[in-house]
Amino acid sequence: MSLSVIIVDDEQLARDELAFLLRGIGNVDVVAQGKNGLEAINLIKDHSPDLVFLDVQMPGLDGFGVIKKLIEKKISMPQVVFATAFDQYAVRAFEVNALDYLLKPFDKKRIAQAVEKASKNLIPAPDRNEKLDTLVKMLEAQKPAPTKILLKSVGRLFLVDQKDICFASIEGGVISVVSNNMEGQSNCRTLEELLASLDQHLFWRAHRSFLVNINHIKEVVPWFKSSYQIRMDDKKQTEIPVSRAQTKRLRELFGL
Repeated sequence: MSLSVIIVDDEQLARDELAFLLRGIGNVDVVAQGKNGLEAINLIKDHSPDLVFLDVQMPGLDGFGVIKKLIEKKISMPQVVFATAFDQYAVRAFEVNALDYLLKPFDKKRIAQAVEKASKNLIPAPDRNEKLDTLVKMLEAQKPAPTKILLKSVGRLFLVDQKDICFASIEGGVISVVSNNMEGQSNCRTLEELLASLDQHLFWRAHRSFLVNINHIKEVVPWFKSSYQIRMDDKKQTEIPVSRAQTKRLRELFGL
């Protein structure tokens, strides 16, 4: 009986290469492919595959973020083989808690070994969830916090320090980011996806349409019916609404 497989990687060439190598192994049915973390979650939910080849480094929601979301949403966890171009992630934590990991560029023999291991692996899903959750926590503790994000402005791509970002907003499906020195657009599709790539000790979802850096809040402005707005320290001193659901968080942040 063949294994149903999903491939998730933000690079088309990597997906094509892996699919080609898997077809040459046999007893494998690639049922779907995804190019980002959000697609991975939906594809896993829809197809319930036996095995997922999941890229670790993806913009927005990365491979570790996918595992966290699957556990939070209580979606049945497939067996997971992590793929990475960076060998600093190839640590003993993988050997202890994950089915397997692959270093890029892919090697057919290693892929065949991972598929064979998946075919023999009989770990029940609840135990698999617990092991993968442990893996994510171990690796995130070792992974350095990201410091820059990519923004597009006037046809060019810029790397911007997170600490310089004042806020981000979404309108019509487009995410705009305002920093100390520039304004640009993120290639993320949702604020949730952008937040997953940021330091969550610094950034806060003040409103469904706004994400703010708490270090760039200049003033808290009382609003009607015990609500608030926050004034940022960007050049325009932008005023951002605080949703009712986040008012309690605002009070906790600043002792209101």
